[in-house]
Amino acid sequence: MEITYHSHSCVQLTDGEHSLIIDPFITGNPKAQVKIEDIKVQYVLLTHGHGDHFGDAIEIARRNNATIIANHEIATYLGWQGLTVHGMNTGGSYNFEFGKVKLTQAFHSSGLILDEEQKIVYMGMPIGFLITLGNKTVYHPGDTALFGDMKMIGELNTIDVAFLPIGDYFTMGHEDALIAAQWINAKMTIPIHYNTFPLIEQDADQFILDLENKGLKGKKVNPGEKIEM
Repeated sequence: MEITYHSHSCVQLTDGEHSLIIDPFITGNPKAQVKIEDIKVQYVLLTHGHGDHFGDAIEIARRNNATIIANHEIATYLGWQGLTVHGMNTGGSYNFEFGKVKLTQAFHSSGLILDEEQKIVYMGMPIGFLITLGNKTVYHPGDTALFGDMKMIGELNTIDVAFLPIGDYFTMGHEDALIAAQWINAKMTIPIHYNTFPLIEQDADQFILDLENKGLKGKKVNPGEKIEM
């Protein structure tokens, strides 16, 4: 499996035949190293409705004729716009052609903010994803605070890669993400949702060192970088 980190919380997973992108925030993202037209995927996965995650989902899905996987409310909203969607809800799972997706809880807020209209569109509960692609299991919790059931997620699943937000302010910070990493006990932990903007600046190198001091393996992946798992 190839992992491409497009910065912020945007991750692309590819197994050679299938490619999926999670929370594609490219336009307006000062750290993004890719153009929308260069992204080729069959699936777009959305954890919640905030603009820095919902991002370019519509344009990417239309360009690629891709299916959007999201909670029921987001899927319904996008389906009304003529997009191909697959709506699910927390705790549910489904076997796609590439593998299995299960929706996990996340502790955050969710709403699409339309500034010009001074309107917020309700986007349902935020979620995380447990994704099986090939023979790898990936956990992307979306934007979330630390919550106790992360320990259960780690106990019930053998997770190869966990992407954990460390930016603080809007999500878990360094200390809480370190606790989450110990509970999840992934074979590899990759920090996300940091350094995109001044409010969420964090030292990812120190986070990796702290993981290693806890006996865990972590890796800092730079925006635009690809790694193999």
